[in-house]
Amino acid sequence: MDPERAVGRISRFTWALTASGAIVYFAMAGWRGGLGFLLGAMVAYLNFRWLKKTVDALGQTVTGKPPSARVAVFLGLRYLLLGLAAYAILRFSEISLMACMVGLFVPTAAVILEILFELIYART
Repeated sequence: MDPERAVGRISRFTWALTASGAIVYFAMAGWRGGLGFLLGAMVAYLNFRWLKKTVDALGQTVTGKPPSARVAVFLGLRYLLLGLAAYAILRFSEISLMACMVGLFVPTAAVILEILFELIYART
C-alpha cells in the first residue's frame, strides 16, 4: 500500500461523492439543501487537506527538521477559522443545516471507500 496513492484516491472519492451528493440534494431538497451539502463537503475537504499538510509537516521531524512556527500557528487557527465559518453559516444563511452536516461526512465516506478498495484490490 502506497500512502500517497491512497490519499489521491481518497481525494477523488471525496470529489465524486460531493458531486453525486450535491446532485441528489439539489434534486430532492432544492437550492438550500444542495448548497448546504456542497458547503459542508467543501469545509470537510478543506479540513482533510489541512490535516494532511499538518501530518506531512510533523512527519518531517523524523528527519530532524523541526516544524516551523507557521505550522504551529496554522494548527491552532485551523479550528478557529472553521468555527467562524460554521457560525457565519448558521447565523446569517438560509441554507439547510442538516444538509451541511451530512456534507461534513463526505471525507469519512471516502475513507471507508478507500478501505474497501484496499480490501478488495490488495489481493491482486
